[in-house]
Amino acid sequence: MKRLAVAAAALFAAVSLSAQPKQPASPPETASATIAGHTITIKYSSPRVNGREGKIFGKDGLISHDAHYPVWRAGANAATTLTTDTDLKIGDLNVPKGTYTLFVDIANPSEWQLVVSKKTGEWGLGYDPTQDLGRVKMKMTRPLSMVENLTYTISPLSGPTGKITLEWENHSASVLFAVH
Repeated sequence: MKRLAVAAAALFAAVSLSAQPKQPASPPETASATIAGHTITIKYSSPRVNGREGKIFGKDGLISHDAHYPVWRAGANAATTLTTDTDLKIGDLNVPKGTYTLFVDIANPSEWQLVVSKKTGEWGLGYDPTQDLGRVKMKMTRPLSMVENLTYTISPLSGPTGKITLEWENHSASVLFAVH
């Protein structure tokens, strides 16, 4: 009888664990900020370094196997989107209010470019250069420590200005913007 109770408890535990939803490898995330009364939001899926430090970027890195390399979807799964309820000026690029897809051109490791695409609703690998609204140079730095989870932040600065930062692995790329 004792064996039967132990076996039933083990079976119950196994069924309970398998019934719980599995966390996706690159879970959906959102970065959002209100600046000068206007909301800017980035929705993306956040991949993990997962033991691949030093093997993600570069000519032979993980991203180099994407079809549109050196243009990277800057996230995982569905395309990363930027939504703004007002016109923005990102760097020197005028971005009318609306929703856009974000990519990053990583061809130059010391000077990434944020690519703002007018095409939306596609899977992350669906980059079409004819749909570019424009490109903006990003400021490159190194984070204080390795960043395991790809992370976007939108930081208010002063008045109508802010900063978008993308960090992953040993890379941090940012661009300034202003709301209109």
